[in-house]
Amino acid sequence: MKYILSILMVACLFGTLQAQDVAERRTVKLMGSRFDITMVASDSITANTYIDDAVAEIKRIENLISSWNPDSQTSLINKNAGIKPVVVDQELIDLVLRAIQISKITNGAFDISYASVDKVWRYDGTMTHKPTAEEISNSIAKIGYQNILVDKDAKTVYLKLEGMKIGFGAIGKGYAADKTRKLLIDKGVKSGIINASGDLTTWGKQPDGKDWMVGITNPLNKDHVFSWFPIIDAAVATSGNYEKFVEFDGVKYSHIIDPRTGYPSTGLTSVTIFAKSAELCDALATSVFITGVEVGLDMINQLKGVECIIVDAQNKIHFSENISFNQTK
Repeated sequence: MKYILSILMVACLFGTLQAQDVAERRTVKLMGSRFDITMVASDSITANTYIDDAVAEIKRIENLISSWNPDSQTSLINKNAGIKPVVVDQELIDLVLRAIQISKITNGAFDISYASVDKVWRYDGTMTHKPTAEEISNSIAKIGYQNILVDKDAKTVYLKLEGMKIGFGAIGKGYAADKTRKLLIDKGVKSGIINASGDLTTWGKQPDGKDWMVGITNPLNKDHVFSWFPIIDAAVATSGNYEKFVEFDGVKYSHIIDPRTGYPSTGLTSVTIFAKSAELCDALATSVFITGVEVGLDMINQLKGVECIIVDAQNKIHFSENISFNQTK
């Protein structure tokens, strides 16, 4: 049987709770996405207080990096593209620099300046024909991480081209999950999960002492888990085309578009990345989906502490070199 990867949270499978520990879970909408936040603490009131802290931190990050918020520092950078550098917080400087580094590692398959794309591909059912080569070429004219200039001493970010924009849609939720995890660990929270619509990070263990787990599910029966992976003080993210795509002449075009060419990625169904950082998982899942099996696996195999599972268009599963999993029967 052929399988497709998807994240299956098992935060609810707490087993037999120890008397001193409780686990509380809350679902909220933040950054335009669903967040499932689970905290383990000595009592319910404390656990829910920690969840409140997590929500506040995610909202803070959203106000910093959201390009939809006209008052955010990110929006200010975009408004001044081609005009002048903008002074921003060190936190945003660091995030932009890491994003540029990932762009270099992936040869531009990941690029936060993708936000400036003129969307000629639509996935709302309104497309009646494939865009022309000229339309596609014009759509990516302002994309290019090489034109993002960061002055670390002056703490400024400058976009060289007028009309250029940056956005953190392919890295922001993972970044928020990582920052929230660190905040809570610093507060002494012994265990928890931040699940940002599949960009997931964990620390500690379930109240019964078992590891947090994610599962591979069969898309034809999403209640059936194909295999389990322990997530031990680590993160995981999945990118896939099985929910949002268009089809022309028998070819599926996913919503994940190569910022270097303007063409949607083809040939893969799903990419799941495992690493210590949800931010890195978030960015690399998109990048590998764009680069494909051969290039993607070669890249991941060179990155220490990063593993991946790729499902191609024929539903064949490909693994990075050092990954291991437990298959259910």
